[in-house]
Amino acid sequence: MKAPLQPLAEVFGYPVHDHSAKAQRYRAHRLCPFNNKIPNCTKDKAKNPLGVCSIMHNNHPVITCPVRFREDWLITDDAASFFFDASTSWNSLTEVRLNDTQGKSAGNIDVVLVAYDNNGKVTDFGALEIQAVYISGNVREPFEHFMKDTLAHADMDWTTQPNYPRPDYLSSSRKRLAPQLLFKGGILNTWKKRTAVAINKSFFNTLPPLKPVNKSEADIAWLIYDLELAAEDGAERYHLKKIDEIYTGFESALLSITTASPGNMDNFIKLLQEKLDDQLETPPNNKTIEGPF
Repeated sequence: MKAPLQPLAEVFGYPVHDHSAKAQRYRAHRLCPFNNKIPNCTKDKAKNPLGVCSIMHNNHPVITCPVRFREDWLITDDAASFFFDASTSWNSLTEVRLNDTQGKSAGNIDVVLVAYDNNGKVTDFGALEIQAVYISGNVREPFEHFMKDTLAHADMDWTTQPNYPRPDYLSSSRKRLAPQLLFKGGILNTWKKRTAVAINKSFFNTLPPLKPVNKSEADIAWLIYDLELAAEDGAERYHLKKIDEIYTGFESALLSITTASPGNMDNFIKLLQEKLDDQLETPPNNKTIEGPF
């Protein structure tokens, strides 16, 4: 497969090379096929949504919208198999607020799976967090250019444009995944409730090594997904598929993700020396630097 010269993989749920009537309808009406809270895409701006579900990187799609993980609600089935016995009756609730001991919000849980008895009373629950990937660069410009003429611009060459969009895995882990585990995950772990994390394979592969444990002992299940092309109605479309499932403890996973890998201290000292030398040089007009640096 020839590597694309533009960054868009799926727009409003369909590959950019899908020009079927259904794909065109979803683009024209800015619809979302992945169980968004309303039929329309609401990403970034409700009136002018950024309808990019995934972008291409290394000739493979990377999920950049959390709603993309909701395809057929496979993620809830997979999470339920971690939280509950097979005979358990359960339902799912989205965007559930979680408060700390002072009543302040620690954030919303993406999906809470709730087990209930024959009387409809809650007997157990587990939290499902969805981790899409942040983008570095500008993805709105190629998106809007594509939307002006989706047929002609499906094969546009965007490689010469500034700020070519790429997945930003480091920011995704440091600015989203780590805080999610630290605050919301910390509360849930104190309550001895389990967490499942739905994550793209390419994103998971950038994380530090996580120490696996047996499923029965795990606090977290990492549900690892990828997008795979499959024929559908005479066209090729991406479908969500679970690739793997890794079980870990809470504290060990948090420590691995939040602990930076140290570089060489000698290199840091060399940098300090260079900066100090610059400061100590005599400035212009033969004036000397006085006072603290």
